[in-house]
Amino acid sequence: MSARAIWYVAATKKSAKNTLYMHCNVKPGANKNREGIASVDDEAIEVCVAAQAREGEANKAVIKVLSEVLDLPKSGLQITQGLKSRNKTVAAVGSWVNSGEEECLKRAREYLDNAVEGS
Repeated sequence: MSARAIWYVAATKKSAKNTLYMHCNVKPGANKNREGIASVDDEAIEVCVAAQAREGEANKAVIKVLSEVLDLPKSGLQITQGLKSRNKTVAAVGSWVNSGEEECLKRAREYLDNAVEGS
C-alpha cells in the first residue's frame, strides 16, 4: 500500500464524524518567517513551526498552523499519531469535512496548495 498525505474516512457506527487525516512531517525550530506549510506531495505535508519540540510546544503550533490554513477551529484538529515524533498524523473534523469525500479532499488540497504558494 502506498503512503498517502491526505485521506478521508467516512462516518461509521464507531465514529460518528467524517474525518480527514493528514500525514505531516514537522520541522520545529524554523525561522518565524518560514512558519507554515512548506510543501505538499503524495507522501506528506511538510509543516514548519517556530516552536521548539519540547513540552508539546511544537504540537500546539502544528495544530495552530493547520487550523489557520484549513479554516477549521483548533478544536476540530487532533494529533492522533506521533505526539513525540516529527512524523505525525492529524485528524480533522468540522464544517466542510462533512461535504463528502471528493469535495473534502479537493478542498483540503486546494487550501494546502494555496498555503504553499502564499509562503
